[in-house]
Amino acid sequence: MKGLFSCLKPYKKESVLAPLFKMLEAAFDLLVPLIMADMINIGIAGQDTPYLLKRCALLVALALVGFGCSVIAQYYAARAAVGCASGLRRRLFAHIQSLGFTELDALGTSTLVTRMTSDINQVQSGVKLFLRLFLRSPFVVFGAVMMAFLVDRKMALIILAALPALAVVVFGILLWTTPLYKSVQRKLDSVLGIARENLSGVRVVRAFNREEAEIQRFESANAVLSGMQRKVGRISALMNPLTYLIVNLAIIAIIKSGAVAVDTGRLLPGDLIALISYMSQILIELVKLANLIIQVSKAAACAGRVQGILDTQASMQFPDVLPEKTFPEQEAVCFDKVSLRYAGAGAESLTDISFCALRGQTIGVIGGTGSGKSSLVHLIPRFYDASCGTVRILGRPVCEWPKQVLREKIGVVLQHAQLFSGTIRSNLCWGCAEATDEQLWAALETAQAGDFVREKPGGLDAPVEQGGRNFSGGQRQRLTIARALVTRPQILILDDSASALDFATDAALRRALAALTGSMTVFLVSQRASSLKHADQILVLEDGRLAGCGKHEQLLESCAVYREIYESQFQKEGVVHA
Repeated sequence: MKGLFSCLKPYKKESVLAPLFKMLEAAFDLLVPLIMADMINIGIAGQDTPYLLKRCALLVALALVGFGCSVIAQYYAARAAVGCASGLRRRLFAHIQSLGFTELDALGTSTLVTRMTSDINQVQSGVKLFLRLFLRSPFVVFGAVMMAFLVDRKMALIILAALPALAVVVFGILLWTTPLYKSVQRKLDSVLGIARENLSGVRVVRAFNREEAEIQRFESANAVLSGMQRKVGRISALMNPLTYLIVNLAIIAIIKSGAVAVDTGRLLPGDLIALISYMSQILIELVKLANLIIQVSKAAACAGRVQGILDTQASMQFPDVLPEKTFPEQEAVCFDKVSLRYAGAGAESLTDISFCALRGQTIGVIGGTGSGKSSLVHLIPRFYDASCGTVRILGRPVCEWPKQVLREKIGVVLQHAQLFSGTIRSNLCWGCAEATDEQLWAALETAQAGDFVREKPGGLDAPVEQGGRNFSGGQRQRLTIARALVTRPQILILDDSASALDFATDAALRRALAALTGSMTVFLVSQRASSLKHADQILVLEDGRLAGCGKHEQLLESCAVYREIYESQFQKEGVVHA
């Protein structure tokens, strides 16, 4: 909750004015029964029409002033709630961006999206309702009791006696249903999870003809949710009849005792009507207070879930300044007995990896599925920290590099080609906002993307839909490669990022990368042995260990794992093509 309060600090004025104007509105509401009593006792009883008109005008004035107070209170409450939610969302998003891959893997994308959207929306609704009613409802309840004592003490005792019974019913049902509402929220999360999974994987569902099975799975989860909601609804439905029963019994008691008091002249008819009105006000406000507590409980639970993300600390710390020291000029990337174990994993993903890549070299990384290829290259830009051993980048231990400086020197193209909604230009300029058109076209030509970009209406300013769904898989991969090249990195990592390219385009891409001037070191992760044949070094991984390291010809002779991969791809009718 501390995160919520910190986001409310800029809205102190709104947080104070909203409940104050609501209390002012409530004060006018408490005056209405007294005015009504005067109209009955004096105006109607005495047939005094001018007096009635004056009292009617006063009621209209009170209504207008109360309406104005209510509008002002609503405005300030909404301003504080929306501002608080906006600040909390910004803070949460910034915190998520500061987390490492380890924390993001543990939390999960769906969890973070839920916290950013529905949970914060629930917090916003709770804050708004709290500011409007947390003082108004108790104020009206106790104010109505006090006003009843001003009208008639003996009759007010009936209201005072009914108040505990009403509180027991209202808050008893509240305590009963609060844990059930939490269960409903968990069941709702389950239904939303199934719906999200099916919508994101609708093509797979249809490809395997699993529509009926998925419909049944959704209906099963939805039936559980509906049953839980009906159960809570039946319990909550008891509130209205029970409270109205108590209130009507109290009103009957007031009328019975009041009739005697009116007959004896101790009580005027208008006063009796005022007491009944105060009884009704108490009922309405207690029901409002119960609903407020339910909503605030939900908001508090959601705020706790958001705070849980905010309390998650990044396990990886980066220095602010690059330390002054000498380092080898030719060394680009060096692994010294490096091992990696993911958080919560039972075994190491990488074990005792050692190699050294010089500037300007092309390093191939190959191995079977799950051999640790992506894990290895993810250590270079420090997406993860090695469990043991040392990773050196440009001669320095990777932990000594400030994040911004490190990421500027390393261009990464991940396995999943991710583009963002906007234009081709806006996507290419992610790493270098001031890049010129010449630089963008040069990067596109190197990535073999120039031809299809020119064919697009608008060229560099052609639209890109969310996720780049208006491009093919190969086009998305080439655009992401171009995006990495625009930054002119000293180290370029292509993590199986040419898997959707045909062999001719793949070969042209490799030739273009080799023709680049400068000392850029390129890491090519690929399942194709042909893509790595001309690399200066090829790292062969098997079960997280380095099974071989060397050139293509050397590995064919000395590394059984590499030879098996190569022959499985190129051996045809007993002939191996070198």
